[in-house]
Amino acid sequence: MRGANHSASAPVPPDGPDFELIELLFFAYRDFVGEPDRLLARHGFGRAHHRVLHFINRHQGLTVAELLDILEITKQSLARVLKDLVRGGFVEQRAGAEDRRQRLLFLTPRGQALAQGLAGMQGARIARALGATGAAHRPVIARFLAELIDSERGAEVATDPAAS
Repeated sequence: MRGANHSASAPVPPDGPDFELIELLFFAYRDFVGEPDRLLARHGFGRAHHRVLHFINRHQGLTVAELLDILEITKQSLARVLKDLVRGGFVEQRAGAEDRRQRLLFLTPRGQALAQGLAGMQGARIARALGATGAAHRPVIARFLAELIDSERGAEVATDPAAS
């Protein structure tokens, strides 16, 4: 498998799994998260921390409840990750203005720098791939990726142009 040529010339199998695309997705994901994983590891963080940083960065003031819904994780899992990020000075929690019980999440300048660094790594990889395929294909690529998401979970964040 090593060194295999992943050209788009392979025919789509008439029946059965498209192993080429399955493998391309595995390898694309590995490399898409690999560089960010190494940066996160320097802080003692993992992919769960990355996801939390990403969504707080995209939606400053997000509530803990909203973040739980987006990530589909337990309160206990999120509490552990948030504790690490708050203790490290990357995230701050503030009480809601109308409901003081509500916890709103914000990135600190340190958290913004890390989140932007991570997004920059992944953005550069996406820009390179779009440059190779042609930016005009972006809507098709976005649609393809959105179609991989379970319909009950929705892809409105992934496909909403205002979310970019």
